[in-house]
Amino acid sequence: MQATQDNSAIAHLRAATRSDHEQVDGAYGHFALATAEGYRDFLTAHARILPLAERLIDPAALVAGWQGRTEALRADLAAMDGETPPELDFALPPGEAARWGALYVIEGSRLGGAVLAKLVPEGLPAAYLGARHGPGAWRDLLARLDAAVGDDLAAAEQGAKAMFGAYLEAARR
Repeated sequence: MQATQDNSAIAHLRAATRSDHEQVDGAYGHFALATAEGYRDFLTAHARILPLAERLIDPAALVAGWQGRTEALRADLAAMDGETPPELDFALPPGEAARWGALYVIEGSRLGGAVLAKLVPEGLPAAYLGARHGPGAWRDLLARLDAAVGDDLAAAEQGAKAMFGAYLEAARR
């Protein structure tokens, strides 16, 4: 069924992944961002999945002008004498709608990053958490997602749930 304004793909994804989102927030909430060690561990967890996710989703093919965060993440981690960890074994469900669902998750994490950046002590690198959306970019991305997903809500949900699951696994390692 085609997503309507009252039943948009965004509303569907928010409702369908609410518990996934809460689990990921809880897992990453255990990192002590106020300490250099805790913050480095947080960045290491993200480095287990974000670079691979950005390659698999290929967001630049979905959203013109999209800017990734892999290099900022790696630079912050290196500045803290952290090592880039091995990536998780993760396979994105097939199809463009699944890619959009996964993109919803990784780009939504930018919003949370803006809040978390305030917890990082001054003097520590924060390019990754500071990589925010430009004015109107988040709303534009959501509108594009709604249009692109259309009636393939199940595939978008699978992509989003897979991405949340990968973030959760990365936090637990």
